[in-house]
Amino acid sequence: MMADMADLPSTEVLQISSSAPASEPLQQQTPDALLLHGFWYRALPSDRVSRHKLQKTLLLGISLVVGRDKSGRVFALRDSCPHRGIPLSDGQFDGAQIECCYHGWKFDCHSGQCTAIPSLTAEQAQKIRVDRIYAGSFVCEEHDEFIWVFVPEPGPAGAGFTRAAAPTEPLPRVPTFSGKFKSAYLVADLACNIDHGIIGLMDPAHGPFVHQAWWWRQRASIHEKQKNFEPIPNGFRMAAHTPSSNSAPYKLLQMYAEAKSITTTIDFELPNRRVETIRAGKYWFSSLTTVTPITRERCRIDVVASWNLFRWLPFAPEMLKFVFAKFVAQDQETMEMQAEGLKHNPHLMLIDDADRPAKWYFQLKNNYLEAKRTGGEMKHPLAGPVTLRWRS
Repeated sequence: MMADMADLPSTEVLQISSSAPASEPLQQQTPDALLLHGFWYRALPSDRVSRHKLQKTLLLGISLVVGRDKSGRVFALRDSCPHRGIPLSDGQFDGAQIECCYHGWKFDCHSGQCTAIPSLTAEQAQKIRVDRIYAGSFVCEEHDEFIWVFVPEPGPAGAGFTRAAAPTEPLPRVPTFSGKFKSAYLVADLACNIDHGIIGLMDPAHGPFVHQAWWWRQRASIHEKQKNFEPIPNGFRMAAHTPSSNSAPYKLLQMYAEAKSITTTIDFELPNRRVETIRAGKYWFSSLTTVTPITRERCRIDVVASWNLFRWLPFAPEMLKFVFAKFVAQDQETMEMQAEGLKHNPHLMLIDDADRPAKWYFQLKNNYLEAKRTGGEMKHPLAGPVTLRWRS
């Protein structure tokens, strides 16, 4: 993947396929966006999957069919009949079983286990163990307005499917700090691979240039900042700190909460998660943002936010969605411009200190893959607390 960056100088060139001609596909012109298995990923917003109706989606390049059974419980299968490869999403669904439209093979919607092969004669049915045939299935859970799918390590090439592999980590959740709160979500496609999507997500220096707005900040407000970071399992944390003084919403929050201080904590964890928590006295705001890999060339940003601020405002979720949508639209436009530039195979650099979180991400990803390969313990790129400085 990437070289170990611990000993690299403060400015270095990303390892890019410099020999690939400009006409080659985008994924060969950018850092090799290896996809991480063995984690939970957001598949679809909950409200996009209705009962008795099958929904197609892509996740880590895997074609999935997602749905709800007759009791409303969600499920996810590979969208391919193991017989002849016809998409199961084109078949019939009765609330418990999916019937392939080509030969009528039936599969349990949760386990993927085959329950019927209509073409078998009575004699053939005695010889073929239908219940040993599976369409690929995935452990699937619904929480915080999204349907999550656990994507295990892929099996050997050409191997068939069995029951879904059990999750090796707990389901991620948006942090909440009171019994009553409101929530909202937003999704948006990004024209880039997972690596560019994630380092864009954690980039602290682009705000004054990409996210300019009268109610947020202006380029003229750029000033030096200092933040403390510390290691956490599979990631790193921007320790609790006072939010930027050049952001109008934080000033409004402090007045509303009548709080002496406001603190923000931001965590990043593999494979793709950014958790932000803002506390102001008894009030709080939290969000879980993920960059979901759709294919090697495309990803999606998914945000769920919860808060107990302004709960009396009837249009608070709509207002928050407007703000998020504005920010994400600006990021989308930037990613589209970046994708155009990356077609020409440029040399790319990461610099200290603003790009240090991006370096940590590549180190974490590289070290995770190495630990999986060798069976050893994953080496963390942060030996202890670190202070970073930049201007934004």
